[in-house]
Amino acid sequence: MQALINHSKLLKTIINLIAFITLIGSIGLSVSYGSTKVPIETVWQAVFHFQPDISAHQVIQELRLPRAITAALIGAFLAVSGAIMQGMTRNPLASPSIMGVTDGAAFALVITLAFYPSVSNLGGTFASFIGAGIAVSIIFIIGTLSSGGLTPVKLALAGVAIGALLRSISSVISLHFQLEKEMGFWMAGGLDGANWNAIKILIFSGIIGMLIALFISKSITVLSLGEEMATGLGQNNTLIKILGIVSVLILTGVSVSIAGAVGFIGLIIPHITRFIMGKDYRWIIPSSAIFGALLLVLADLVSRLVNAPFETPVGAITSLIGVPFFLYLARNSGGGSK
Repeated sequence: MQALINHSKLLKTIINLIAFITLIGSIGLSVSYGSTKVPIETVWQAVFHFQPDISAHQVIQELRLPRAITAALIGAFLAVSGAIMQGMTRNPLASPSIMGVTDGAAFALVITLAFYPSVSNLGGTFASFIGAGIAVSIIFIIGTLSSGGLTPVKLALAGVAIGALLRSISSVISLHFQLEKEMGFWMAGGLDGANWNAIKILIFSGIIGMLIALFISKSITVLSLGEEMATGLGQNNTLIKILGIVSVLILTGVSVSIAGAVGFIGLIIPHITRFIMGKDYRWIIPSSAIFGALLLVLADLVSRLVNAPFETPVGAITSLIGVPFFLYLARNSGGGSK
């Protein structure tokens, strides 16, 4: 039995290592391809032997490399957020985009831009945290107070409804304050705003959010088996949920403040990861980070190539994958709990 467990751990480790190597290769491709193709050799030189007088090196260092790294970080954060939400709620439809978290963050952001147009990136990130928290609170209250109690589909429907409402209000505010251009970017989801300052904010927030997620990963595994069982094992479910929500709000809030409403990564990746890694969240959370990063880097690459030299919003690419996946899950999840 111990040999079988060790074999399973080895296999999972190998899968994660292969996925990580693929991620590094995808980042290289993302930096190489764009409106003009840059040879991989030039990419290597620009990263490790930067020469500021060469224009290709400047493009790579100031535009393409920050964008690829930003895509990887945001993809990882959204995937981990979705994994935590699905584990805590035992809801296969839970994700930051479906549950209205991203719409709440975007709503707070447009309010902030309307009344404080000179707000800093850090201020916008903080506003996103607050907006995401308000949206989650409203959705859980509505779902809990509905007849028949909280079920996965009711929670998802409440999230979709509240998300649509917040998007509508955000659109009205952006029109009134002439923020259509700024909010159009956030609503579509894109990585045009990626830069090294944004990466610093992502890394700082990500360290906090990811450490919390890893800290509670074992407890989420127990919680995903059922609250009664978790309570019987002596687990403080309230504390775990609070820490989980804090992690989700940090990871989602910082992602939305920089890339806008990039949807469905938090829905798709946790399901794929559970299928490969099993039900232990000590494996699901770090693996989701790797797979989520890989998906968004590739989606961003496709968004720049599918209609070159024009750019397609990366949120549209993830939605093309995510919407059919969501409909499949909604059809098979029914009204009960996971």
